[in-house]
Amino acid sequence: MKFTVLSTSLDPESRSAWLCTLAAAQLRAQGHEVTFLDLRTDPLPPFDNVQGAGGCYDHPNAARYHAAVAGADGVFLGVPVYNWGLGSGAKALVELTGSSDEARGLHGAWFDRPVTFLVSGGLDHGYLSHGAFAFGLMVDFRCVVNPHFVYATSAHWDAPGVPGEWLRARLARTVDRGVDLSERLSGRDYASAWEL
Repeated sequence: MKFTVLSTSLDPESRSAWLCTLAAAQLRAQGHEVTFLDLRTDPLPPFDNVQGAGGCYDHPNAARYHAAVAGADGVFLGVPVYNWGLGSGAKALVELTGSSDEARGLHGAWFDRPVTFLVSGGLDHGYLSHGAFAFGLMVDFRCVVNPHFVYATSAHWDAPGVPGEWLRARLARTVDRGVDLSERLSGRDYASAWEL
């Protein structure tokens, strides 16, 4: 199967990026094809909804991200939590790759994708901070959001990039359940689109 792993943090020491790296390694070890994109090394412009004249859709990485999401059997989305909400990178990514406008030839890449969240936060009690964002993906794009997700704080890491025992097991189960969900949903013969 083909999976896309997207790291949306811009923090040089991003723990959500560590989660993405580990998830991608597990997927590859299981024999899956993995596209890994990281906003720190493959940046996107701020979303301005301008097509042509140097707008966001003309950015060289815009088409790469769109194709990576649209062509995936499942998406693993690594996101940081700041101030009880997701970092701006995730929102800008979905705004750019999710735009639909028939007149301008745009169709959102996220429709019907199984999505698994890999979340890094500062406090234990912020573990549902991605909920509103996940709900938006479900309603706007008919994404199927994996109810099993990772939420890790700094306390869950033994060292930079080295998960503690609990996190290692949680991440492994989450990736396995994301794969299972994607396998069960593969082969569907329909595609959602905007409806009025």
